[in-house]
Amino acid sequence: MTRTDLMGYTSAELEKLMTELGEKPFHGRQLFKWLYKITQPDFETLTDLSKQVRTKLIEQFTYTIPEPEKDLLSEDGTRKFLFRLTDGFAIESVLIPDPESGRVTVCVSSQAGCALNCAFCATAQLGFARNLTVGEIIGQLVYLRHRFGPGAFTNVVFMGMGEPMLNLDRVLAAVGIMTDGAGFSHAAKKVTVSTAGIVPGIEHLAAIRSKVRLAVSLNAPTQEKRVQIMPITKKYPLPVLMNALKKYTQSTGTRVTFEYALFSGFNDTSDDVQSLAHLVRGIPCKINLLAYNPVDGLPFRRPSDSHVEWFAHQLYPRVPAVTVRKSRGVDINAACGQLAGENPSRRN
Repeated sequence: MTRTDLMGYTSAELEKLMTELGEKPFHGRQLFKWLYKITQPDFETLTDLSKQVRTKLIEQFTYTIPEPEKDLLSEDGTRKFLFRLTDGFAIESVLIPDPESGRVTVCVSSQAGCALNCAFCATAQLGFARNLTVGEIIGQLVYLRHRFGPGAFTNVVFMGMGEPMLNLDRVLAAVGIMTDGAGFSHAAKKVTVSTAGIVPGIEHLAAIRSKVRLAVSLNAPTQEKRVQIMPITKKYPLPVLMNALKKYTQSTGTRVTFEYALFSGFNDTSDDVQSLAHLVRGIPCKINLLAYNPVDGLPFRRPSDSHVEWFAHQLYPRVPAVTVRKSRGVDINAACGQLAGENPSRRN
């Protein structure tokens, strides 16, 4: 008999499962704690559950913590993991320590591949395979906690492979497991969902007044330039996107982070500074600047560090806040999709 994998089951789903097994619902809450807070995959050791419950779990279920196919460590401390899914597709997670702040950020994937076809992105070259399940999303984090302990990471960003807003229900279910007190007990304000500009997803987060942080991969300050590198801009033009973001900040009371990758000679001029400042006017925000992390086979070039600093100084104080992020893990191809692209056992 095939056993069902409980990785990705929420607390409510485990309570329902226990009821279906003829047990009290509170046993589901106990099991939830064992699976996610303690990360114990051996049902026999769940000592606060009865022998009868444990036997049922052993006979009918499993809890599989994924193991990476590749584990690469950069000279700057960044660590990248390649996970192979059961159907052969590959996804990536990146663990990024920041010695100065003490933060450890984990970048997780929400889809195998991506359908948005951004011109600068390594993941786009893989095409789109499918959405990840809740178990495949949360499993990336469970692995890290199981291996490195509860302090494996301090911040979670959905900036890995895929567009989170196109798998939002499952992303939010995974966030629920993270933030549950019996799960990871991870603060929602330390979880960031990034989007290329999927307006309905932004509107949904605004409607539910989500406590997670929102980041928008902007990368160009005008409709004309952005549509050249991010085709989603045709469907959701910049004016529509900006209007949705204004409503989001009003509804949630939180600011938006704009991620702006600088491509040499394309979006890094004085005119771009002025256009960008004008674009975000009236939106509580900060702008993260990042020199493009080069991808083999793509035509975009990385600007010098001094030019990135010049751009930042030109931009602030025209905008509320500007941060320059340093590229990490360049020596291990840490840009999203680069490692999976080297191991494409399946593509779509």
